[in-house]
Amino acid sequence: MQVTVTGKQIDVGDSLRRHIEVTTTAIVDKYFGKAIEAHAVFSRARHLFLAAISVHARRGLTVQCHAESADPYAAFDEAAARLEKQLRRYKRRLRNHHKGAREGEEASPATDYVLAAEEEAPASPDAKPLVIAEMRTTIPQISVSEAVMRLDLSDLPALLFRNSAHGNLNLVYRRRDGNVGWIDPDLADHNRRAAARKGA
Repeated sequence: MQVTVTGKQIDVGDSLRRHIEVTTTAIVDKYFGKAIEAHAVFSRARHLFLAAISVHARRGLTVQCHAESADPYAAFDEAAARLEKQLRRYKRRLRNHHKGAREGEEASPATDYVLAAEEEAPASPDAKPLVIAEMRTTIPQISVSEAVMRLDLSDLPALLFRNSAHGNLNLVYRRRDGNVGWIDPDLADHNRRAAARKGA
């Protein structure tokens, strides 16, 4: 597995780089056997070092963790501990999924846009949002439990997917209370039809 270490306006020394490579490889090998690549990024905010780890475990599955500390080693070690905790939590499911994974998992192509922040966006209410990045992405066809696992592992606020139970678009998202929300328009439509049949 290739491990890349990047410092944003920070010089990452050889000793820290070796520590990151050895620790990340050991954690990933323990849970995956092999992964495609890992990337550790260091940056600085005020007096703290920020460490972010991203592991591209296999096609369609990325695991991300971050932490901050006054010491770069401590920041990385805390992020690595979070990475291991996430992988331990889903260890059995990750291994079972890997064994039963179909090559070329069903996915829909889509375009992912990044919009400018409000202060950069045009002030007129009729104006279209300013697109600052556009890239191709895929929408995986997976179960709800797989979507929740991917949401946790990727440390994302939301994940759009095609529900493998019926093929329609669904969304899982992290709520402010820490729980996961699930939006299934097909389920709402099904309940509405069922209620209409009961009333008829």
